[in-house]
Amino acid sequence: MNNIIVAFPKQETAQNLKKILLQNGFHVDAVCSTGSQALQSANELGGGIVICGYRFVDMMYTELHEYLPDQFEMLLVASPANCGERDLENIVCLSTPLKVHELLQTVEMMDYTITRRRKKQREKPKQRSKDEQEMIAEAKALLMERNNMTEEEAHRYIQKRSMDNGTDLTETAQMILSLLLA
Repeated sequence: MNNIIVAFPKQETAQNLKKILLQNGFHVDAVCSTGSQALQSANELGGGIVICGYRFVDMMYTELHEYLPDQFEMLLVASPANCGERDLENIVCLSTPLKVHELLQTVEMMDYTITRRRKKQREKPKQRSKDEQEMIAEAKALLMERNNMTEEEAHRYIQKRSMDNGTDLTETAQMILSLLLA
């Protein structure tokens, strides 16, 4: 479950939305009445959904969106006219009067999207620097020369040692080099 911040200029509106979300299994991390409070909460939390109104005392939703960390999605709740004129991409908009089931389905969809994006981000293989690639290649070459291995066998050997020791390939290559060149 991702972090949820509810930000509306009227505290009563924010509390009502929080109550609806809590009753339906969502966890609300912060309730704010100004854009700056929402930004402060967002910077502390690191990622999630900001459910907000069109205008705050200190800023418009566009400014809030601009300053939000990249890991946050925005759900704008505004009048149909304001929803229609929004000029920013990547903002989901629900028009008033708000239907509870629409709110819940939208928050659930956004939560799922954020979770999926985070999972894909974690699964991306880490790019190695040129130095790290050279170190791995050097360790492979040394294994091939000393132990009469093919390149594939040497690579598998480094991979296996890496997994057995719980270290990454670069660290394992460094250990092999230090042991065999000592």
